[in-house]
Amino acid sequence: MAGKRGGRQDIPQGLGSAVQRLRKAYHMSLGELAEVSGVAKSIISQIERNETNPTIGTVMKLSRALDVPLAEVLEERADTPAILRHQKRRDIPQLVSEDGLVHLHIAGALELVELFQWYDMHAAPGGVLASDPHQDGCIEHLYVMSGELEVRSGDEKALVRSGESLRYRGDLPHVIRNPGGEEAHAIMVLQMRPLHAMEAR
Repeated sequence: MAGKRGGRQDIPQGLGSAVQRLRKAYHMSLGELAEVSGVAKSIISQIERNETNPTIGTVMKLSRALDVPLAEVLEERADTPAILRHQKRRDIPQLVSEDGLVHLHIAGALELVELFQWYDMHAAPGGVLASDPHQDGCIEHLYVMSGELEVRSGDEKALVRSGESLRYRGDLPHVIRNPGGEEAHAIMVLQMRPLHAMEAR
């Protein structure tokens, strides 16, 4: 991740065209989308030209303004019948935390985003990823591959080190922070809907 933060090679090529396609489908100007979403017109223009890496908050604002799931904002359709999608590293959609220190590559299938989400997460030292509660029943699963991460869900907190995993509620306010002095690398899976077997436990 070093040396690439915010660089053009991190920008998924389909993101800008998807936002532009959806905006034009609603017959909205850049100014109208800016007014509805609360995202500056200049930022939307840069996103459509693939000149900036939007934060998670920015993508979510655009998703709500365009009245489509996050998958529709990020999705590039595949046309190969057997191999459904092969995305090169440069084309994997990426979200960035508000502080710019946590990068989430969307590794999971975008068409399943309403059921589960799978992220390859890199957090620089001091990086913080703060999230509002997701839908009721959402559970997040975190596996730390290197470094360490501190997770707070609701009023509870845990430190997860390399080789350890943590499962916690995603339907409460939650924060992931890198308290260490080195980059942390983790896999994060969001189970958006509760499984009956888990609810029974």
